[in-house]
Amino acid sequence: MGIEDILSMLGGQKGEAGGLASIMKLFGGNGNQAGLQGLMSQLNSNGMGDQVKSWIGQGQNQPVSGEQIRQAVDPTVLNQVAEQAHISPEEASNQVAQVLPEMVNKATPQGQMPSSDPFSQGLGALQQMFGPKQG
Repeated sequence: MGIEDILSMLGGQKGEAGGLASIMKLFGGNGNQAGLQGLMSQLNSNGMGDQVKSWIGQGQNQPVSGEQIRQAVDPTVLNQVAEQAHISPEEASNQVAQVLPEMVNKATPQGQMPSSDPFSQGLGALQQMFGPKQG
């Protein structure tokens, strides 16, 4: 299962764009988006600093678990995201754990914070990270 498949599952009827919106919502991107910096700060403060550094850096991405994601996000928001996707909160957090390293990695292709943060620019910028979509 690829990242687009997981994002589509997280997005429910709204597909991949809905999955991206769900992930942004989990990490404070609800209108006044926290952006990549906010996401990294939230994960760092929940003990995932080494993983985040690996996603930004040039080496291999360290994994993160669904349990770690559940600890890092607001459980009410996680429940909302899961309900919208018609999956359990555990399944939602496990899927976020699968796609988040690649999302951050794609957002930081030079191994550092980009000058233009796609996480704070909305869904269009995030979708561009995954290349053109067909259909």
